[in-house]
Amino acid sequence: MVGEPAEASIVEETDADRFCTAFAGAVAAGGTVFLANPAWGATERAQFNALSQCKIENPKSKINHGWLCIPTGGSGGKLKLARHDQDTLHAAVRGFAAHFRATKINAVGVLPLHHVGGLMGWLRCGLTGGEFVAGDWKKFEAGELPVLPGAEGGWFLSLVPTQLQRLLGRPAAVEWLRGFRAVLVGGGPAWPELAAAGAQARLPLAFTYGATETVAAVTALRPDEFLAGERGCGTALPHAQVTVDETGAIIVAGDSLFRGYWPAGRETGTWVTEDRGEFDGHGSLHVLGRRDAVIITGGEKVDPNEVEAVLRATGEFDDVVVVGVPDATWGQSVVACYPSVGKSPDQAVVAAGLDRLAPWKRPKRFAALANWPRDAAGKVKRSELVRAASAEP
Repeated sequence: MVGEPAEASIVEETDADRFCTAFAGAVAAGGTVFLANPAWGATERAQFNALSQCKIENPKSKINHGWLCIPTGGSGGKLKLARHDQDTLHAAVRGFAAHFRATKINAVGVLPLHHVGGLMGWLRCGLTGGEFVAGDWKKFEAGELPVLPGAEGGWFLSLVPTQLQRLLGRPAAVEWLRGFRAVLVGGGPAWPELAAAGAQARLPLAFTYGATETVAAVTALRPDEFLAGERGCGTALPHAQVTVDETGAIIVAGDSLFRGYWPAGRETGTWVTEDRGEFDGHGSLHVLGRRDAVIITGGEKVDPNEVEAVLRATGEFDDVVVVGVPDATWGQSVVACYPSVGKSPDQAVVAAGLDRLAPWKRPKRFAALANWPRDAAGKVKRSELVRAASAEP
């Protein structure tokens, strides 16, 4: 019937080519497009099914406003769908290209396309007329690195910090990374030793800050700035305004901000994130961690990112996350979780490293977990770690 809204579409593919085809078809068909993660468990699947069946709260609003729903927040235990449209997507791409002084964006993608980091890596290429090469992270990690053809403007690559850490341990991968115009690093906090190792290897790193709600990066440190010794996540991209309030909360405004969490809408304006940050003398944003991740033990506040950075600096952990678990005596107990697969950390080396921390900041316990709940985009599911660490003897 003429005038009826188009049916909603769900795009759920692990293969990059199939995802691109399905996404293009869904957009062409009109209506709301929902992205889904094929690796979701039963809890997140149930949350998504319930949300995707909701009707938009303001049906008289323009169909263009918020028709693309990108999942976010699942790692915190509550799945949400951030609404975007062609205006927010185009603004993010224009800002990215201007910030990096690039006319065409050519990219190698190893992040999943249902995740905002992977999606924008592909869309930047498509909307600027550049080339996109879908990569396979497992092959990259095993040393199978593609030879990239010459392309106007060079190539971009997006990694999460743990992926960069693993590639830094392989000389052939380091040499390959040097050939990129920029290696974007985001999706989680990077520790100082990782940046130092990248600088020593003379890699063109571009640390970034962004979120699903901003369709990826709103700040970025350019590779020339990084190699000149600057640190942090860089200055704001042209389409965004990033500030920090008196409490340390990072606040974002600009043209790429989401239209609300489906099915609700939101007015334009600022968005107060759950992240804490500060700016250095160069205007570069330094992310200090999640505002809701602070551990309070015996009345003392502990920043898990600080403890994680010290543990990583020992070189004894391939991956480590610090969480607070309920404790009848202290309120919360500081626990360091790490994957049980791989080498066992040398406790003497770890103890020596922790000496630099105040006693209440040092982990009361170390939990080696067989099932490490990190998703394909590199984000750890802290709520699952808390549950698993709480169940450990």
